Amino acid sequence: MDFDTLVDEALTSPFTGWDFGAFHGRFVTGSTPWSYEDFVRERIRRMTSLLDIGTGGGELLASLAPLPIRTAATEGHPPNIPVARERLTPLGVEVAGVTDDMLPFPDASFELVVNRHHSYDAAEVRRVLTRDGTFFTQQVSGRDLAGLNAALAAPRHRNHDWDLQQAIIDLTEAGFAVTWRAESAGWAEFFDVGAIVMYLRVVSWQVPDFDVEKYRPRLRALHEQAQAGRPLRFRYHRFALIAKPA
Repeated sequence: MDFDTLVDEALTSPFTGWDFGAFHGRFVTGSTPWSYEDFVRERIRRMTSLLDIGTGGGELLASLAPLPIRTAATEGHPPNIPVARERLTPLGVEVAGVTDDMLPFPDASFELVVNRHHSYDAAEVRRVLTRDGTFFTQQVSGRDLAGLNAALAAPRHRNHDWDLQQAIIDLTEAGFAVTWRAESAGWAEFFDVGAIVMYLRVVSWQVPDFDVEKYRPRLRALHEQAQAGRPLRFRYHRFALIAKPA
């Protein structure tokens, strides 16, 4: 497919929720040594209350059913909220639309709070957890796909300084003890420039000022690189941790 067709398709293809199925066969990233899904699935069997922060379209949370009796979710991206409610309400899940990281729930509401790839306020998480509760999160480091930014001569990731150590500092200051931590890095690969454009359209914080016209010469160079059989490969970085009230 030629450059202009790939770009136009990437800009007009519908994308709802947080379902990356649109990238199947066009973007791959290595797996982490831990399984976020397995961790959550194993623990919710013993829980009566669960909060999922940043549920997207509710895709992952729905896949973990049956869920605890009291399950709630938050979502901050307005187009995702009705998608999440349509998927999760039949499962008995309350979906709260939020505009920041404040959590609209009473103190000590949940035994388990989980968060995958979404921002959070450590003090708010501590507030809504029960005294013996658990917080589990998997995060994308601010250094994730930094090579892509460099290839585009773009500004750094919006949260460039976000990493495991900073997360531990924030949680400790909020009254948590971090009981487990892990990091994972490897290679992610885009198979065409259209996948890059769609990714930057969806993950808007990767290149905060992304605009196809502004970056067209660099995008075209990446297209030519892929056409010449040279991989569009960049380093990814993830980290995860478990924290409990100290």
